[in-house]
Amino acid sequence: MRRSFTAAAFVLLGISASASEPLSRAEPEAMGVSSAAVRDFVLAADKIDSFHSVIVVRHGKVVAEGWWSPYDAETRHALFSLSKSFTSTAVGLAVAEGKLSIDDPVLKFFPEDASENPSANLKAMRVSDLLRMSTGHKDEPKRAEDQVWTKVFLAQEVPFKPGTHFLYNTSGTYMASAIVQKAVGQTVLDYLRPRLFDPLGIDDPEWGTSPQGVSLGGYGLSIRTEDIAKFGQLYLQKGRWNGRQIVPEAWVNAATKLQTSNGSNPKSDWEQGYGYQFWRCRNGGYRGDGAFGQYCVVLPEKDAVVAITSAVKNMQEVLDLVWDKLLPGLMNEPLPADAQAREALAQTLTGLKMKTPEGAPAPGSSVKVVGRTFGFEPNARKLEALRVEQADNGPITLVLRVDGADRRIPCGRGEWVKSRAAVTGFPEQPVAASAAWTAEDTLTAQVVLVESPFRVTYRIKFDGDKATVDPEVNVAFGGARPGALTGKAE
Repeated sequence: MRRSFTAAAFVLLGISASASEPLSRAEPEAMGVSSAAVRDFVLAADKIDSFHSVIVVRHGKVVAEGWWSPYDAETRHALFSLSKSFTSTAVGLAVAEGKLSIDDPVLKFFPEDASENPSANLKAMRVSDLLRMSTGHKDEPKRAEDQVWTKVFLAQEVPFKPGTHFLYNTSGTYMASAIVQKAVGQTVLDYLRPRLFDPLGIDDPEWGTSPQGVSLGGYGLSIRTEDIAKFGQLYLQKGRWNGRQIVPEAWVNAATKLQTSNGSNPKSDWEQGYGYQFWRCRNGGYRGDGAFGQYCVVLPEKDAVVAITSAVKNMQEVLDLVWDKLLPGLMNEPLPADAQAREALAQTLTGLKMKTPEGAPAPGSSVKVVGRTFGFEPNARKLEALRVEQADNGPITLVLRVDGADRRIPCGRGEWVKSRAAVTGFPEQPVAASAAWTAEDTLTAQVVLVESPFRVTYRIKFDGDKATVDPEVNVAFGGARPGALTGKAE
């Protein structure tokens, strides 16, 4: 059973409450960490839209941790490309077991998917080229649901000699996952369970698969924030965990050192070089990271790990906060106890919450919309109707009819209420919602998909017998605003 306390209930107290072997806890100053510096970091993070969690580990012990409600310690979070570092680990373990070599040609594993006359550059592409993002591609191969992904990859033109051209290539990571599966006879997820996830006490990880049943590799892994921190600590400890060598030290060293140069901007953490599915960082560090702000930052010179989940548009901004606010508070020696600073940090971590919509508890007296159903013409989002339920200015429930079924989303006012729902562009999953009347005729409801970075804001404007729904997604790979729909009262 995972620990059931809130983050601040045990932060700074050294209390463990999980059967899955959580990391040890310690007071910040005892580990040479300034509570005041950590608090400055958290306060600065609180101004960014939006942080979801942070764990700071020093000398192998958690010195501070917090989750912005409605996110919590118990819920998995999608890692996106931070998954790549786990795929790299699977390759390293398979190499150590003699199942494959990083010098193996990629074509060796998929002779049935290659053309009759593969190019010289494709023949020269090795597993190591996949790992260091130097496959020789000019453009990343696509991954369409109706195609065999390995076949599409091998059909893509390779204009550059492998090893000479850096191109961030998620399809290349997928190929590394497929190669591990070919070599060991298991998906990367199943292969890593007894070798990585179970020893680290990472419970029930989830990893999506391709249409061919291969772990996605470059993305798709979901685990908890503390699991991210454990993974970083494992690498900081050169692959050792509880006295056992879980990952070969030689692999840790190779995967996290500079393997490919990718720029020269001294202010960018995306131009410090690339390893085997790990980014090099400024300040002597390295990291795995994922879209919209999922981080596992390892700082060997400071014996520290920082795990962060978030939903941001500017990922460099988050790392800048680590360098500017947190790093100066990591000292070489233990610090004198500072009860006042510790208490201030604990109070700050206790009160972390994502902002909720602000407004009135009910619509204007002339706006008669509560309980009415508004229907929509057929549309790509399959929204057929909506209804707002609310009694005596109390809690709001947003009811969306999609594919013939009413999907109810209970919303808190000034707080987040958790449920399960399917919202714009996303399948049914755990959510948390909050709503308020932001104008006499406008309801604003925010729905947070708590296992991901995504938050959907519904702005619903009522005008007589009409209701216009204008949804917006906080972060997205494509358009964040799918467009407004207008319905009529039924």
